[in-house]
Amino acid sequence: MKRLNGMDAMLLYSETPTLHTHTLKVAIVDAADYDGVFDFGVFRRTVEERLHLLEPLRYRLIEIPGRLHHPMWMQNCEVDLDYHLRRATVAAPGGRRELDALIGEIATTPLDRRHPLWEFHFAEGMAGNRYALIGKVHHTLADGVASANLLARLMDLAGQPSPAPRPYTVCEAPSRAELVQVAFGDHLHQAGALPALIKDTATGFARLRRRQRERHDQVQMAKAFSAPSTFVNHVVSPVRTFATATLELAQIKETAKRLDVTFNDIVLAVAAGGLRDLLLRYDGSADQPIVAAVPVATDKSADRVTGNEIGGLSVSLPVHVEDPLERVRLTALASRRAKEDYELLGPTVQGRLMQYLPTALAPGIFRWQGRRAARNRIMNVAVSNVAGPRERGNIGGAPVSEIYSVGVLSAGSAFNMTVWSYVDQLDIAVLSDDHTFADTHEATTAMVRAFADIRSAAGFPDGVGTVDTAMLPVVLADS
Repeated sequence: MKRLNGMDAMLLYSETPTLHTHTLKVAIVDAADYDGVFDFGVFRRTVEERLHLLEPLRYRLIEIPGRLHHPMWMQNCEVDLDYHLRRATVAAPGGRRELDALIGEIATTPLDRRHPLWEFHFAEGMAGNRYALIGKVHHTLADGVASANLLARLMDLAGQPSPAPRPYTVCEAPSRAELVQVAFGDHLHQAGALPALIKDTATGFARLRRRQRERHDQVQMAKAFSAPSTFVNHVVSPVRTFATATLELAQIKETAKRLDVTFNDIVLAVAAGGLRDLLLRYDGSADQPIVAAVPVATDKSADRVTGNEIGGLSVSLPVHVEDPLERVRLTALASRRAKEDYELLGPTVQGRLMQYLPTALAPGIFRWQGRRAARNRIMNVAVSNVAGPRERGNIGGAPVSEIYSVGVLSAGSAFNMTVWSYVDQLDIAVLSDDHTFADTHEATTAMVRAFADIRSAAGFPDGVGTVDTAMLPVVLADS
């Protein structure tokens, strides 16, 4: 057994009937040149053969009697693949729009905590002899880095031999007395760690306040804990909508190099430009900066496949600025400041503080917040950037042509955008609810347009390229 860390527990406690905290991992398999028949049976055999490598998929949650501590993972549990592996059908004609609609439906249903917290849906009916493997994995199990490593283990990466299956010992459930005993032992350990945490937190906040007073420029940025109200900020409904798009990775990199900013700065500037377009459309104005919550990994180990080792940046997005290059400049400045603030506070402080969440009170507080929060003062939107495999992978011998990933919606915030770089492409996914957009592809289309504006302003005459191996883009009626 092993204890959920504070961030893991927070993601479990914050799940409510309207705020699901599972993440989505979608791999598109191109079986056009597959030697034989690629079907559900091939996929199931692949999972069976690799289950020994996918440790978190064998975890089952155990609650502690009386909620005396954070829950624990019981490891090496039996896995009923008849339950966890499911078949689904994409509506005709089987393109990007129809697949995204199916993914939204799958995302709408929460995971059942009586089972290991994951499902895989094998989606058939796609055009061009494609298939989609839609993974629904609870965020408590894995953050972005762990999920990327987990997905890499499921795939055969180019040039790597497939590991032979290994048997593992199936776990036995502990007694109530054992759970209580271990809980008290862990509490004693936490009590011993508390003085150092208090000291580190106080020191970090003092450093942060001192640095903020030293900044004398008059650049307009969103203020901490004062995120403005926008159309994406409202009481979130339980229904999820999903949309995707694909950009050329090389174009993102060369644009960042020409503008002398980071790859992540371009991603955030694209988000700022796309959100500006959407704010003008839905709110009629975009006159002040908004706040993006940007997760940051504190453990980037290639071997880590479980847990949430993350902190978060609060980055001001200059949606109020019309000029694309000025938006890039201000985004890069805001990102640098957010990183500096994060380091001054201490990269591990946020996660360590979460260890002390009150286990008996936290779930009720989050449920109340989920029902009532029409505004989130900490953030407007969530934007994530995950580095996926640089080599093309295969599942059951068929190549994976695209990978999409997205996190969760938060109370009062119905917009999460995650970009996942994979081989030669940047795959964009947006998660929202059914009360936000007339068509969630408006969001992904706005992001592509925002990148086109940046690229044009940076002096590239060739426009936004298309990725030949990806599904055809969704074209909106007003595009």
